[in-house]
Amino acid sequence: PIYWIRDAIKAGLLVWGDGAAVRSRELTAEELIGLAAHLQESGRNETAFQCLKRVTELTPEDADAWHTLGWAAQAAGRRDEAGGAFAQYLEYRPDDAAIGHILTALRDEAPPTRASNECVLQTFRNFSSHYDTKMRDNLSYQAPERLQELIRAEIGDAAGLEILDIGCGTGLAGVGLKKRAARLVGIDLSPEMIELARERGIYDQLEVAEITEWLDQSQAQFDLIVACDCLVYFGDLQPVAGAAVRRLKPGGYFAFTMERGEKYPFHLTDSGRFTHHPGHVREVAAKTGLAVDRLEEGFLRTERGVEVMGLLALLRKAGGV
Repeated sequence: PIYWIRDAIKAGLLVWGDGAAVRSRELTAEELIGLAAHLQESGRNETAFQCLKRVTELTPEDADAWHTLGWAAQAAGRRDEAGGAFAQYLEYRPDDAAIGHILTALRDEAPPTRASNECVLQTFRNFSSHYDTKMRDNLSYQAPERLQELIRAEIGDAAGLEILDIGCGTGLAGVGLKKRAARLVGIDLSPEMIELARERGIYDQLEVAEITEWLDQSQAQFDLIVACDCLVYFGDLQPVAGAAVRRLKPGGYFAFTMERGEKYPFHLTDSGRFTHHPGHVREVAAKTGLAVDRLEEGFLRTERGVEVMGLLALLRKAGGV
């Protein structure tokens, strides 16, 4: 409570005074929301949570208030309260696929084998306009660089390749791939992300499509297929790997990043992203006829100030020179 008072004074919402000079009053929902934003900026997530909890008491039928409280509870490490807030939010917005996906994790329910198309579309519809800035500046995102290092360690500076970038997003990984490519193709489910990739002018072909469907339907063949940070929306990797191997030329490579997890074979985290156990990668490679040339750990990004470690995989199709 003392922190709440001190921060409220700093925000200009409370003032010191004696009982005769100052009449106490309760902060409005709007004032509490403003105070919570100020508190979150200064890292006082617990106090911000308490402010936003009071907002839901003042405006219990406001869906947005419950939504905001859910994320504030997550930031404050209050997992049960986050689940309760998101459940209340879904009473008003039952079609929110992204929050429904996260609530599955918060309830420790059996996860789906992948995030739904609508969940992914919604996530990046909201995220696309500030994706590069948030990932690079706020989260120290390094997955494209780690992937480039992985590829270089195996094939050096080989160029003139037919390359497919699945889940290409805004093209952050594609920038490094361009110098290797005779032809660079990008596929992503999000039309907003594809438009941002198009602005880079590095892709020879860009398509809006669900990646496993595109891989199954295409007849194109590639020397290198790359999936940078998109397999976090898949639990079971076999459908993607099985489809990718059919699009690889003999001797071709499938290179990808994931978030590393201790639970086998995969685990849906409270962020709505999947982590994968190294054993699952090896198992999927064996089932799809791919050799594991490299499987390494590396730093991908930060999340709430904590380093997120990833798995970097380079699988090879038999044959070729």
